[in-house]
Amino acid sequence: MTDVNRPPGERIGGWTRLVTARPRLSLLVALLFTALAVVAGSGVADRLSGGGWEDPAAQSSYATKALEKRFPASQPNLILLVDSGGKKVDDPAVAAEARALAKKLAGEKAVTGVTSYWDTGASALRSKDRGEAIIAARITGDETAAGKALERIAPDYRGQHGPVEVSVGGPVAVKQEMQTTIQEDLLRAEMMALPVTLVLLVMVFGSAVAALLPLGIGVIAILGTDAVLRVLTEFTDVSVFAQNLTTALGLGLAIDYALFIVRRFREELSAGGETLPAVAATLRTAGRTVLFSALTVAVSLAAMMVFPQYFLRSFAYAGIAVVLIAAAAALVVLPAALALLGARVNKWDLTRLLRRGRPAGRAAAGTDTGTATGTAADRAEPGAGWGRLARLVMRRAPVFALATVAGLVALGLPFLRVEFGAADDRQLPSGAESHVVQQHIRDGFAGGPGGGVEILAEGEPGAAALADYSAKVSALPGVLRVDSPAGHFADGRQVGKPGPAEAARAAGGAAYLSVQPKGEGVEPATQDLVRDIRAQNPPFRTSVTGTAAVVVDTKESLGDRAPWAGAIIIAVTLLLVFLLTGSVLIPLQAVLLNALSLTAMFGAMVWVFQEGHLSGPLSFTSSGDIETTLPVLMFCVAFGLSMDYGVFLLSRIKEEYERTGDHEAAVEFGLRRTGGLITAAALILAVVMVAIGTSRVTNTKMLGLGIALAVLMDAMVVRSLLVPAVMKLTGRATWWAPGPLRRLHTRFGLSEGESAPSSGAPSGGSPGGGGSPGGTSEDPGGKADGDAGSGQEKGRRRDRASAR
Repeated sequence: MTDVNRPPGERIGGWTRLVTARPRLSLLVALLFTALAVVAGSGVADRLSGGGWEDPAAQSSYATKALEKRFPASQPNLILLVDSGGKKVDDPAVAAEARALAKKLAGEKAVTGVTSYWDTGASALRSKDRGEAIIAARITGDETAAGKALERIAPDYRGQHGPVEVSVGGPVAVKQEMQTTIQEDLLRAEMMALPVTLVLLVMVFGSAVAALLPLGIGVIAILGTDAVLRVLTEFTDVSVFAQNLTTALGLGLAIDYALFIVRRFREELSAGGETLPAVAATLRTAGRTVLFSALTVAVSLAAMMVFPQYFLRSFAYAGIAVVLIAAAAALVVLPAALALLGARVNKWDLTRLLRRGRPAGRAAAGTDTGTATGTAADRAEPGAGWGRLARLVMRRAPVFALATVAGLVALGLPFLRVEFGAADDRQLPSGAESHVVQQHIRDGFAGGPGGGVEILAEGEPGAAALADYSAKVSALPGVLRVDSPAGHFADGRQVGKPGPAEAARAAGGAAYLSVQPKGEGVEPATQDLVRDIRAQNPPFRTSVTGTAAVVVDTKESLGDRAPWAGAIIIAVTLLLVFLLTGSVLIPLQAVLLNALSLTAMFGAMVWVFQEGHLSGPLSFTSSGDIETTLPVLMFCVAFGLSMDYGVFLLSRIKEEYERTGDHEAAVEFGLRRTGGLITAAALILAVVMVAIGTSRVTNTKMLGLGIALAVLMDAMVVRSLLVPAVMKLTGRATWWAPGPLRRLHTRFGLSEGESAPSSGAPSGGSPGGGGSPGGTSEDPGGKADGDAGSGQEKGRRRDRASAR
C-alpha cells in the first residue's frame, strides 16, 4: 500500500523515513560510532580523580592550598606506619632504621615536608603503647601526579625493613586504593549484570532477537559516554565515581527505552500492521514518550551543575551524556534495526518450552501477561492481573492512598537522624592497607597528622599576638591541645611559646597552628569548634581548614545551592509533564509522588549505612555519618529515574483518555498496558544497580543499593498503588487546565496519542475543553494530525489481536 492510500493514523512521516530509508547505512554508522567511542574512551579510568567533595571557593579549600605551598609538613598526604615488631619505637635499632627510612623518603622526587617521631619526639606521632610510630610527608602535585608518584615509591617502603615493618597510608594512598578498587568492582559489576540482564530480557520478550536489541543500545550508550568523559578530562576534573553511573544508567535507561519501543513495535505488528507503518506508529507513540523521559532524566541530572563540587558535576556530565546517547540510539539505531527485522524480531523464542500446556490466553508473550485468575475475558487480555489491581485500588482509593503514603513516610523517618561527614579511609574494605593504617592511628594514637583543625595566620602575625590567639583557641570548649609549627605544644590553657611565630615569619609572613579536638574529626562537636574558631577576631587574617572545616563548608555550599537545583528540577518537570498531558494537576501529582517514592531510599541510607545495621552482611564499615554530597546525588538520580517510569504510565493513560474520554477506564488501561513492562524495566535496572552495589567502596555500595530500592519502590508501590488511587480521588478534574494554559497546550503541547479525541472525550482530553491535538506525525516530540475514527479503529484492532 502506498503512503497516500494509507489511513491517516498509519502514514509514514519524515522521522521514520529518515531513520529507515537506509537502515543498513544507519546501523553501519552506529557501528563506526561505537568503534570510535572505544578508541576515544580508552584509558578514561586512568584520568579520573578520586576526590571532588570540596567547594573550591570555600575558606577551607583556600587554607589547604596555602598550607600545602607554605608549610608542606602541615598537610601530610603520605603516612608510613612503622611497627617496631614487638619492641618499643625508642629501641636503638628501631630508631636507626626509621631515621634511615625518613632520610631516604626525603630524597625522593616530588616528596617534601618529611617529618617523623624520631626527628621531632612529638607524642602525636607515637602510639600510646609505644609500639608504632609515624613518618609523615607530602607528595606534591595534583591528584593524578601524586597517585603516580605513590605507585612509584610505595613498593620501596612497604613491608619488612630490618626490625620494623612498614605500611603505607594517608590521603593519597586512600584515593589511589579507592580508584583501583572502583575500577575492579566496576568490571565485576558489568560481568555480573550483563548475563542476568540478558536472561531477564529473554523472559520479558520471549524472543532472543528482541532481547539482544536493548543490550546493544546499552553498549552504545556506555561506550559513547566513556568517550565523552575522556574528552572532558582534558578540560576539567572528573570523578572516578562517575563511571559507575555511566554503567548503571547506560544499561538501565537504554534497556528501558528499548523495552518500550520494541514492546510497542511488536504490539503494532500483532495488530496486523506492516513493518514500516509499525515503526512509524512506534515512534509516534513510544518514541515520543522516550524523548520526554530522556528530557526529564537529563534535567534532573543537569541540576547538579549548579554545585561547585566536581564530584557532583561529574555525575551531571556522565548522566546527561549517557541519557542523551541512550535516547538517540533508541530513536535512531533501534528503528533502523526494527525496519530490517520486521516480524523476525520475534524469532528464537526461548520460552516456548515454559508455555507448553499453558492455556492459549496465558501464552501471550511479553510482560503484559496476566498473573492471577479472573474472568475469561480477563484471562484473554494481556496484563489482566494489572487491570484487576487497578480496579481494586480505585474501589478502595482512600484506603490505598492513606496506607501507602503513611508507609512511605514511615520508611523515611530514619533520615531525620542523619549526620553529615566526609569520605575517608572507611569507604574502603576493612582489609585495605590504607584503611588499616588510618584505623591504627584512630585507635592507638592520641592524635595523628591530618586529624585536627588547621589554622593559617597571614598578615605578618606578631609573636605576642599569635601567642594570645593560641591561648584563646586553647580555651575553647572541645580543644585537646594546640600544636605549633616547631613542634611545641600548648596543653589545655597553656600558651605556646613565641618562638614558633618567629620561625613562621620566615615562611612568607605567615604562621599556622594545628588544633587537636577532643572528639572525632567530623563529629558535630568538632564542626561547632570550627565555627567557634572562625568567630574569633585576631589582629591578623585567619583561615581554617581540616576535615571538619571541609564538612562545614560543604554543608553551607550545598545548602546555598540546593534550593536552586530543586527549583530547576521541579520547574522543568512541571513544564514537561504539562506539555505531555495538558493538565495542571498531573504535573503537581508527579512531583509529589516522585518525592514520596524516594523516602525508603533516604531512610535506608541512615538506618543501614550511618547506623551500621546490616554492615556485616553487606561488608562495609560504618563511619557513623553520611558523606555530605551523596544525598544530593542520589536524589537527582532517583528522582529522574522515577519520573522516567511516571512518564511511561501517564502517556498510556493520556492516550486512552483521549480515545475514550473515560477517566477510570483510562487509568485501568494505562496500568494494564504498562504495569508489567514498568515492573520488568525496574527489575532490570535494579539488577544493574545491585551489581554496582556489590562494590567494596561504601559510597558506591550506598549509591547502587539505594537507587535500586528507590526504583523498585517507585515501580511496585507508587506506580502500582498510589498513582491509580490518587487519580481516582481527583477524578476528571485530573485533566483540568485553565483556558490560557489549554490554549498554550493546544499550540505547543505534545501527546503520545496517535489520534484526536473521540466524541466521548472532552476536547483535547480535558474537562475544560482544551488540550493536546492527536495525529499521525511520528516525529518524536512533534505534533500529530489525523482523525478520531482511525485512532479508535486501530485501538479496536489492537485489542482484538491481543485477545487472540
